Formats: sequence, structure tokens, C-alpha cells
Amino acid sequence: MNDQVVIEPAVIPGSRLPQLIALAGEESSEKRRLLLRELTDHFFGVSDHNANETDLYGSVLAKLSDEMELAVRAELAARFAEAPNAPHSLIRRFADDELEVAEQVLRASSVLTDEDLIHVVRRRGQGHLRAVSERATVSEAVSDIIVERGDDDTLDALLRNDGARLSRAASETAVERAKANPALHAATVERQSLPADLLNEMYFVVEARLRHQILEQNARMDPDLLEAALAAGRTRVATDDGALPADYAENLAYVDELKAAGQLTPQVLIRFLRSNGRTPFLIALSKLADIDFHTARGIVERKDLDALSVVCKAADMDRAIYLTYAVAVLGSEDNPMGKAAAYGRMYGELTRDAALRTLRFWRMRRTAQAA
Repeated sequence: MNDQVVIEPAVIPGSRLPQLIALAGEESSEKRRLLLRELTDHFFGVSDHNANETDLYGSVLAKLSDEMELAVRAELAARFAEAPNAPHSLIRRFADDELEVAEQVLRASSVLTDEDLIHVVRRRGQGHLRAVSERATVSEAVSDIIVERGDDDTLDALLRNDGARLSRAASETAVERAKANPALHAATVERQSLPADLLNEMYFVVEARLRHQILEQNARMDPDLLEAALAAGRTRVATDDGALPADYAENLAYVDELKAAGQLTPQVLIRFLRSNGRTPFLIALSKLADIDFHTARGIVERKDLDALSVVCKAADMDRAIYLTYAVAVLGSEDNPMGKAAAYGRMYGELTRDAALRTLRFWRMRRTAQAA
């Protein structure tokens, strides 16, 4: 009988634990597997373990599971993943195992500390990082590393997790990455805790549906929160937006003269457009809307009529004025007249309050440049 270990199927009383641990040196793979499962049943069959008992279970189970095949380790990890009293040493070992073993533990175990998670996300692959990104809560310290090391699929999972906290620096990095990758647009814009100034940076690159969400959020924003968001955004606005056109200084002086004389009106901008005066039009538009020249130029160069509508609505321009600008900006090759009705409806649906709130974020660049 020396080559056999008798395993009782019934619930094992506490006095059996020493014998079970003594059998951990059994060399038979099958017997070790049965012992592993019996020890696991024994652990879950007792509702309360003291710290020493838990540590002992952890060390013995870890020793046994290390020599088991992947499927057995994965089965054991799944069983312990959501146990609040699981042995820390065992859970930590599972978390750093192959993905099939680690995934459920990384996603669900409350036993893992930030130190454990940081150890994993610093050295493991994207599957491990995604599992951590989907935890009920993710600290800023862990998220910082995931943003740094994660691929776009991992970043998408992290951004979609409202339980994941992102530092300001990590949020800025995420937004810069999202600007260049349409696959990240929805996760970024729809993230509830994204700072409002960073949310508005996404406006110029996302599709119409997401732009509408940004405008709606701006309209709902508490004035105090808006001011806080603007203050945060001013600290990071870049001023290196490219060289000014060669005729900028000359036309700036002319537009300033018109403004000083009270003659800078929306109708004057139409005259600039019709005479192919792109630079004076952009300068005048930036003056009327109180935005910087580079923002105005970007809107026109991209033929971004959504953004143009925000500018014109904030400046309280008539729908007819906006449509005139829109037709001129589009140019003949874009069938501007055929699109006029749709853009007219869009302009009518946009509230001035939402436009003004949105424009305040765009004005941050001008404030930063002036400073």
C-alpha cells in the first residue's frame, strides 16, 4: 500500500490537514493532482482560516501546482480567483503564470496588491495587461504603466473601464494616442472621467456622433468645473503650431484698423472670401470669434464645417452668414450648394450656449500664446 494515497471524497475535518500536507512529496503525477484538488476542497470547506493556516495552504498548493500541467493550474486559478481569503503567495504566482492561468486572477482577485500588479504589467505581454485593465478598480500607479506599455487594444480596454483611475499625465498620453487612431476615438470621448479640456481636444478628429457628445457634455458642464478644466488645460497648450503666412503682419494691421473703426463685421469676411483673401478672412474670423489664428486656419484647411458652425454660432452670426462661409470654404469641387440644406439644419440645432462653452476650450490656445 506504500504506492497508494487514499483520498476521502467526503468533507475532510481539520485534523486531516497535516496528513495532506505530509503527502505533498508524493511523486505520482496523478496522485499529486488528486491531492491538489483535495487540498483545495479542504481550503474552501473551512470558512475561517488564520493567517498561518492560509500561508501554509498557499505554500503547499503552490508547490503542488507548479508541477502540474497548464490546464490543472488554470482550473485551480479559476477556483481561487474570486476568493477574498485566497493565499496571497498562491494568487501572486498564478498572476505571473501563463495567460490561461493568470487571466481570471488578474481580472478578479482582490488579494493582489498594486505591487503585485505593477510587477506583472511591467514584464508581461498584452494579454496580461488587458486582464489588469478590466479589473473592477485600477489605481493610477498601475494605469500609468499600462498606458505606457499597452497596445491600442489594451488602452481601449483601460479607457472603457470607469473603475480605472488615470493620472493627468496618463490621460494626456492617451488622448495624444487617440488623436492618431480612430479605433480609440469612442473609448476616449465616452470616458466619463476624461478631463474636459482633453475631451475637447478630441473634437477636431472624431466623427459627427462623437462631436455631438462633446457638445452635449460641454452644455451640461457646471460653470465651476468648466473653469477648473480650462485652468488645467492652459498648462499644456502648445504654441508651436507652424509658421504664419508671409502676408500675416500686413493683413493683421488692416484687420485691426477695421476693428478699431467698428467696421469688422461678418459681411466684411464674405468680401474677403469672394476676393480670395484667405489670410485676412482667417485673421478676421479669429478676431470675431476670439480664437487664435492657427485654430481658425486649421478649421478652414480641413473644411471642417462642424467646427466652423461652433465658431459662427458662438459669435452669434446668422444662419445665412454661416452658410455663405461654408459654401466658400468647401469650394466648387465639394458640391457646396447640395450640402447647404444639411449644414443649415445642423447649424439650427446647435445651441449658442453649447457653442460658447466649446469655444472656451479652443480659446485656451490664444490665452496661452498671449501669456
